[in-house]
Amino acid sequence: MEILDFLNINFIDFIDIGLVALLLFSLYRLVKGTVAINIFLGIVIIYMIWKITDILKMDILSNILGNFISVGFFALIVVFQQEIRKFLLLLGSSNFTSRKNVLRYFNFLNDPNIKNETDVKLILDSCAKMSKEKTGAIIILERNTTLDFIKNTGDITNILLSSQILETIFFKNSPLHDGAILIKNNYIKATRVVLPISENSGLAKKFGLRHKAAIGISEKTDATAIVVSEQTGKISYFKDGYVVKFDSQGELTNIILDDLNY
Repeated sequence: MEILDFLNINFIDFIDIGLVALLLFSLYRLVKGTVAINIFLGIVIIYMIWKITDILKMDILSNILGNFISVGFFALIVVFQQEIRKFLLLLGSSNFTSRKNVLRYFNFLNDPNIKNETDVKLILDSCAKMSKEKTGAIIILERNTTLDFIKNTGDITNILLSSQILETIFFKNSPLHDGAILIKNNYIKATRVVLPISENSGLAKKFGLRHKAAIGISEKTDATAIVVSEQTGKISYFKDGYVVKFDSQGELTNIILDDLNY
């Protein structure tokens, strides 16, 4: 075998490299901004240490790490169960292959004219008003994964977003206030939506049904959720099954805009 045989590559090799790069990029997009990225980095560090100990002939430590790496595939399935579910949902989305969604998914090819048009400031201003009045609300913001499977659990609409509409829907005596609303591109696509409740047994006891529903939908899809507590009036934001911390409404606005236009 020649020393430089590895330089002898063909067209199939380029396709292979491209597909691996696409897979790694897809995985990065899924775990970016979540605790999963820290777990992924930890696995990479362990793998690098294992290779170093193997090169240095440190047999005992190398064998221990090697045995850990050998079952790493199954460990990855368990650790990244949530992210794998989202990835499969993304591939199965009926709207994934549309031009708009493909360009949004690959951020470096993004068309600057393709932007989410949701008026985030209007939503948060309405939430702030409902917060003062302690009016409970749960608002789901659709991103890339289609939410048709939950849209059909409520009343399908196509209402242009406005503060008056939002406050009317969640008014305590309104027939539409029970359940969540689904927003996409500045339109309310459904009201009285029934959301999947999170099965995470480690959730804080302070979370009520609205919060658990918001966590549930953000665990199973890439959608994000805004919740206004009926008891405390506190506004919470959920993404990837976790509460996103923020210090001001302005900071939350920037976070949501970044999430919607990723």
